Amino acid sequence: MDSSTGYRRSRRAPKMHKRVPTAREDKQPNMNETKCNRNALMYAGAVEYLDAGKSDGFSETTKMRLNRMCGRLILLTISVVMMSVIALACTSDPAAQPNRSPAQAGGGLSPAPPVLSSFPNMKIRRVFPTFSFQGMVYLTHPKGATDRLYLVLQPGRIVVFDNTPRPSRPDTFLDIRDRVSDRSLEEGLLGLAFDPQYQENGYFYVYYSAASPRRSVVARYEASLDGTPVDPSTEKIVMEIEQPFSNHNGGHLVFGPDGYLYIGVGDGGASGDPNGNAQNLGTLLGSILRIDVSALSATGTYSVPDDNPFVDERGARPEIWAYGLRNPWRFSFDRENGELWAGDVGQNEFEEIDIVTRGGNYGWNVMEASSCFQAASCDRGSFEGPIAEYGREDGRSVTGGYVYRGRAAPSLIGAYLFGDFHSGRIWALRRDGGQDAEVREIVNTDLKISSFAEGPDGEIYILSFTGIIARLDPE
Repeated sequence: MDSSTGYRRSRRAPKMHKRVPTAREDKQPNMNETKCNRNALMYAGAVEYLDAGKSDGFSETTKMRLNRMCGRLILLTISVVMMSVIALACTSDPAAQPNRSPAQAGGGLSPAPPVLSSFPNMKIRRVFPTFSFQGMVYLTHPKGATDRLYLVLQPGRIVVFDNTPRPSRPDTFLDIRDRVSDRSLEEGLLGLAFDPQYQENGYFYVYYSAASPRRSVVARYEASLDGTPVDPSTEKIVMEIEQPFSNHNGGHLVFGPDGYLYIGVGDGGASGDPNGNAQNLGTLLGSILRIDVSALSATGTYSVPDDNPFVDERGARPEIWAYGLRNPWRFSFDRENGELWAGDVGQNEFEEIDIVTRGGNYGWNVMEASSCFQAASCDRGSFEGPIAEYGREDGRSVTGGYVYRGRAAPSLIGAYLFGDFHSGRIWALRRDGGQDAEVREIVNTDLKISSFAEGPDGEIYILSFTGIIARLDPE
């Protein structure tokens, strides 16, 4: 089917395999360094105490002992520093250094080693411990509303709870289990986006899987704003996309800073994109779409922004913003500069992180990350390369996250955080303004990371198929 209920043109102008130490390896203390620091601090404190004239009440004998102690500490500190220099010289072989991070993209480029000290080690802390659900796939909130959070459950429900440390049992916000198919691990109710004017119009959009025929559905619902559950009969179908297989459904929705609705759609599934959907501009599969729902008609007809890249290309679907994607699982806009970051789940070897741009072709299924897929050679120059990638030694299914803009970890500000569903590892990535990226694992967890979420304060939450919600905090 690969169809929608129709669209019209919108004239509304847009508003515009390098590895580094893991958190575990990097945080092991150096005992010589610890002693040196302790001695230096003791010496500095004693000198400062004496120099400040705070020893007036001491006996001459005590003053002499303090001075002798300071002298010994100076000699001890000098000795430790010399030993540290010798030790450093003995371990300067790069092969001896710990080495673990997602591989940096770039087709064999060897940029300068990243500066690791800019990323802190992090920890996870369970939050909202008063409840637990299976199949938690997304957490969000309407723009400007900080008091309540909305949790998407894959079987077909959305629940809402107070944004407090120990909220009471969540209330049902929407229940559409009667129309959602979750027979496959990758099917179900997968996405939720609140209209930018939700506080006034009560509109929100969902992405779910349906059966008979198998398809993905984008629909709008209308909340009453009085706290009562949403009436499922308010559904207005915006788009339906035929899904030939049960996997690679994508499913993420988010409003961009331009006010348009962005929709992530997988390549249609099976293995290796057998139908070549991701490189076919005539289908919506394997793409990120961009549509205008600000003036949705009574029949659900949306508009296509006039500056979409393929509006005037014959045979192309005008809704497409970027393509060549296998299964974009979670993408987000940097709330400061508007960049669109995505995690794209790989096939046999690599997971990748992309910065998605207008009209970009991200290579699947000619490329898998920065490598040729099922071919000895390919035209890499025809595609947008990933910002970062990692192999099977680090994980098997990337979960895209957010550029950190919170306050709890100042040295993480501006870094993109992402993780892996299978391995539970979480990394931070920071660009230097070009393609080169500094990437480091900041925490290794036992979570099954289905999604990240950004709280009203910019702090990052983690949803896990182990049934908990956690927050990322500095160690």
